[in-house]
Amino acid sequence: MKAIVLLLLWVCSGVVSAAVLEGVGHANIRENNLDQARTEARQAAMRDLALQYEASVSTQDTLENGELTQSRTRLSATAQLRNATIVDEYRSGNLLRVVVRAEMADASGTESCKAGEASGLRKRVAVTGFPIVRPQQGGNPGLDDAGEKLPQALIARLQSQGRMQVLGSTSLQLFSDLPDAPTSRQNLAANHLTNVVQLARELGAQFVVSGVIRDIGVADPNAWGSSIVNRMQRGIGLVDTSRRFEAEVMVFDGFSGSPVFRQRFETSARWDPKGAGTGGFASAGFEKSEWGQAVSGVIDDMAIAVNNALSCQPFMARVTRVESNRVTLASGATAGLRPGDELNIYRSQRYFDSLDGTPELTDAKVSITLDNVHPDFSTGRLPVTGGQVNIQRDDIAIIW
Repeated sequence: MKAIVLLLLWVCSGVVSAAVLEGVGHANIRENNLDQARTEARQAAMRDLALQYEASVSTQDTLENGELTQSRTRLSATAQLRNATIVDEYRSGNLLRVVVRAEMADASGTESCKAGEASGLRKRVAVTGFPIVRPQQGGNPGLDDAGEKLPQALIARLQSQGRMQVLGSTSLQLFSDLPDAPTSRQNLAANHLTNVVQLARELGAQFVVSGVIRDIGVADPNAWGSSIVNRMQRGIGLVDTSRRFEAEVMVFDGFSGSPVFRQRFETSARWDPKGAGTGGFASAGFEKSEWGQAVSGVIDDMAIAVNNALSCQPFMARVTRVESNRVTLASGATAGLRPGDELNIYRSQRYFDSLDGTPELTDAKVSITLDNVHPDFSTGRLPVTGGQVNIQRDDIAIIW
């Protein structure tokens, strides 16, 4: 009996932690731009979802001589949305109304590991292409460029968050062995200290975001025949016309090539080849199809997950020059650095018995104080000359 009770409690706890809700959003259609209005209405509906799931109200009153002079009420919500999909859309004149359905979960724990002072700095992130493991699954010209369009859509979302400096290299394929990328140690070793580190150095990035599209196939290939019977079956819903989508996102440390985050995302929805628009994957007309809306929701989840993962990481900048007690760093004002900031210096070392391994960082027990900050680089002073503590080019300055 105790085992049954514990099982029921466990099942109930899983139900409470996630819920499927619907939110309503409205937007005005300006200059007949329906796509822009749909985007604004979708965002409003997602805010409505967040407030429905978990909202808090706080009031601040100001008293002077015992009299209330000012009262402020603040409404806030903490929630994580997954698989957000537009399930209904209605237009009345220039007003657009949409209903969005999404899985809701508590996001209060996602910020618990956020770094201290580093959380206020904008880390530089490079995003590469997401090649399709089985390109033949596309079967539609609008899906052939998904490997470049998906990371471009991810870049746009990360840039809109404003918390990182995001660089695009979507035509670059990071992994050569797609089916195993990056599940095998051999594949990891072949890429860490070559592709990842080289790209990060060229772009001056602290992290490299990459991934693969593992599944983009239709549920029932036989449902898409050209015969009259096939068309009739599709028309009356006798066959499964859904398409799957599964992608894996990986984030690597640009200094060592080590993975810091990895997660699979997947969804499935009804597919209509004519409903994806003429612009291809992730285009303005993409969300006119149910499948496009579902995939767009997954890309939203990817951006949130990458941001949460990197918010837990320290801010790191590469040392590019050491002259006496003057040190130059490959990061500046665009990252949020300001004169007077202090960064701890770590020596980057490799050993003869593991030259191809991950470099080890050793605390040099010294810090640099910035006194001259430019957009893309900054300079500062050490309390001693760099030679005394063996500070060299390619060492790392860190803010935790």
